[in-house]
Amino acid sequence: MRSRKTGLKQKSYVIAAVIMLAAAFGMTGIYYSQQNKKQEAQLAKEQEEAQQQAAKEKEEALKEEQQAKAEKENEEQQTEAVSGIIPPESNDFMDSPEVVAEKEPVAQEAELHFDAENMSWPLQGNVIMNYSMDQTVYFATLDQYKYNPAIIIQAEVNTPVEAVAPGKVTSVETSAETGATVTVDMGDGYSAVYGQLKEISWNTGDEVAAGDIIGYVSEPTKYYSVEGANLYFELMKDGAPVNPMEYLE
Repeated sequence: MRSRKTGLKQKSYVIAAVIMLAAAFGMTGIYYSQQNKKQEAQLAKEQEEAQQQAAKEKEEALKEEQQAKAEKENEEQQTEAVSGIIPPESNDFMDSPEVVAEKEPVAQEAELHFDAENMSWPLQGNVIMNYSMDQTVYFATLDQYKYNPAIIIQAEVNTPVEAVAPGKVTSVETSAETGATVTVDMGDGYSAVYGQLKEISWNTGDEVAAGDIIGYVSEPTKYYSVEGANLYFELMKDGAPVNPMEYLE
């Protein structure tokens, strides 16, 4: 009997141990199941928060982009407003004397015309060498024959030389042969050349009237030392010399 009771008691202990072990496993399963649910809930919450944060950042980036675009458009409008032409307040603004200044008339330069019939002598004196371009003439100082494109008028030093016709001074220069020389454009292709001068008070571009003093007879250059003091007077038509005597007579 004792052995049977002992066996039953041991069997009861085993059953109890099995039940307790099963209960322990059940509790462990419940615990891990609850932990898994908590982790899943936490993960879902974190994902939701991450999605919300991403949406918020995207919204802020969009706002910043729109703001930058608006600022750029505003700057462009301001630039156009500054650089653009300000429209007049009224259509008749051009009639206002404060805006429109009256133009002063531009003085037109009188056109020169050479009067071949009224050319006066530049000074009174003897012509000691005539114009000669068809044959050579003798130059005493040079002791040679050569062509002469001018007339050489004998005169005392300091004799005033007058303009033979109105015109404009085109050059004032000095050459070894004719000394201080003035050229005057008289119009229609005619020019007068006055050489062997001194005390010239004219400049290129000056206008002279007939009878104005061009200068004064100077000491002769070395090309005319034997001939003595004189006026070198040359008349040109379209750049070529012509005989002054045909116009002075």
